[in-house]
Amino acid sequence: MRILFIGDVFGDLGVKAIETYLPRLRAERGIDFCVANGENAATRGTGLSRAAADALFRYGVDVITLGNHTWKDKDVFSLIKENERVIRPANWPEGNPGAGAVLVQTPEGPVGVVNLLGRLYMDSCDCPFAAADRELARLRERARVILVDLHAEATSEKCAFAYHVDGRASLVVGTHTHVQTADERILPGGTAFLTDAGMTGPADGVIGVSREPAVRRFRTQIPERFSPAVGRRQLNAVIADVDPDSGKAETVERVRIISDAL
Repeated sequence: MRILFIGDVFGDLGVKAIETYLPRLRAERGIDFCVANGENAATRGTGLSRAAADALFRYGVDVITLGNHTWKDKDVFSLIKENERVIRPANWPEGNPGAGAVLVQTPEGPVGVVNLLGRLYMDSCDCPFAAADRELARLRERARVILVDLHAEATSEKCAFAYHVDGRASLVVGTHTHVQTADERILPGGTAFLTDAGMTGPADGVIGVSREPAVRRFRTQIPERFSPAVGRRQLNAVIADVDPDSGKAETVERVRIISDAL
C-alpha cells in the first residue's frame, strides 16, 4: 500500500498547490491513500474553513488532520461533527468535539489515522505518548496499517515518540514547524519516520507568511498582523510503501515540489 502524507496546507496557495499537484501525484505515483494536515488551510492561513476542507477532499485528500490551530475557524465545529475524516488531536482533554483517530476502509485494506499534539514548547495538552498507546491499541484490533501525525515543535519529542511507537505504527510524520527535515528513515521495528513533512503553500515567505512584516517583527519586537505570502507555491510531503499484512514500512521518500511561476 502506498501512502502519501502532505505537510501543513497553508492558505489559498496551499489549497492551490493541492489542486495542481495532488491529482497528478496520485496518478503518477500510484497513491492508495492520502492524508493532509489542514489546520492552516483557511484563506487567512489559520484554521480549517469549510471551503478549504471541501477543496482538499475534492482534489484527492482522504483524511484531514489538524493541530494547535484547530479551533481558529468557526467552520471546524460543524465539519468535525459531520465528517469523521476530519480529525483533531486525540490528546486534548475529554469533552472536545470530534475524534482524534479514524479507521478508513480502502480497496487495499483498512487504514487507521491518529492525530496528536506535542507538549514541549506547545500549549497544554494530555500526554501524546499515553494517548498513542490508547489509540493504537484500539485501531490495531482492526487494522495493521496506521499513520500518526504528531503536530509538535520539538524535534527531540517527535523522534522519541517515533521510537515509542516503533512497530505499532506504519508511518509517523511530524508537522507544525513548516520546514521539511531531511531525516526520513525506517526504524528497527518497521515504522517509517520523518521529523517534519514541511509546508504546502507559499514558497517565498517566512513559514508561510509575508516576509516583510515577519522581518520587522523580529527586528523591532513590535506585534504585527501577518498575512499569507504570495508568489510561488510548494508542496511538501512524504510517501511510504507499507506491507498491508504486517503494517511494516518498506520504503520512505520525501517529496518537495516548488512551482517555477509566480
